[in-house]
Amino acid sequence: MSTDVADVDESGGRPSEAAAAEEVVELRAKLDLLAEENQRLRAEYVRARQSQYRRAAIGLASVGLIGVAAGALLPGVRDTLLILGAIGLFGATLTYYLTPERFIAASVGRDVYGALATNEVAVADELGLSDHSVYVPLTGARPARLFVPHRSAYEVPPPDELESTFIITENPASRGLGLVPTGVPLYREFEQSTTGAVADDPAALAAQLGDAIVDVFELADATVADVDDEDGRATLRVTEPVFNSSARFDDPISSLFAVGMAVGLNTPVTAETVTTESGFVVTCNWADESEPAPTEGRDAGAADEAVPE
Repeated sequence: MSTDVADVDESGGRPSEAAAAEEVVELRAKLDLLAEENQRLRAEYVRARQSQYRRAAIGLASVGLIGVAAGALLPGVRDTLLILGAIGLFGATLTYYLTPERFIAASVGRDVYGALATNEVAVADELGLSDHSVYVPLTGARPARLFVPHRSAYEVPPPDELESTFIITENPASRGLGLVPTGVPLYREFEQSTTGAVADDPAALAAQLGDAIVDVFELADATVADVDDEDGRATLRVTEPVFNSSARFDDPISSLFAVGMAVGLNTPVTAETVTTESGFVVTCNWADESEPAPTEGRDAGAADEAVPE
């Protein structure tokens, strides 16, 4: 039996330094190839998505040109055809020039949100806060604030106190944690994208928010809203969410729905989520937000000393 002295050292058959270095070079070459392939696939994906928008723009432009040409040839329906042609050309222009240049995978946003949610939950656990999430409407630059009370039987603190992160008031029932909700920037986009005014009727508002989650933000495949105005409760059933994160703290879909209901109705609301087979259900309550029934939370019965005096 022969022995390859170049590949085996004298201490017991381990690869020599030359063989190890050669293996490292080979692995680096493979990594470089994988990185190049990954970059190529990303570029191809972006081009494919952009080509979809541009094909849509070409289709709209064709419809617009046909409408204008037909309007010139058919005087009887000229006005209608010219209007259709103008709409087609205008839509084609918007579609072409507003084509996104960069697409971010949903997993990236999900992972970033997951890290932030983990940190926020850790802070709440360290402070021994309750399991309530209260979305409070505000006036000014921020439309709402998330209040996580220390006690299960809580009182919403004044607006100026809510601006603090660690809310330490003279009233122990108003102490807790104040945060910017994940849904605040989404709600701003919702306001800008909504045709007309944002509804102040609970049923209409819930329907608007559900439609925006699907059609504007594309955060889920479908939503179904159900409102019980007498009991002060709105429920949104979410199917196939992009961020499968309903069990986490202040997830984007639940946060947007809760912020929207709080701001639209101009009253604090609580939000709870329950996971289902196809997604989750988020329920917002606003009937009696000042003294909710005690529930088992992170540490609902913790002593007041968990929040510094």
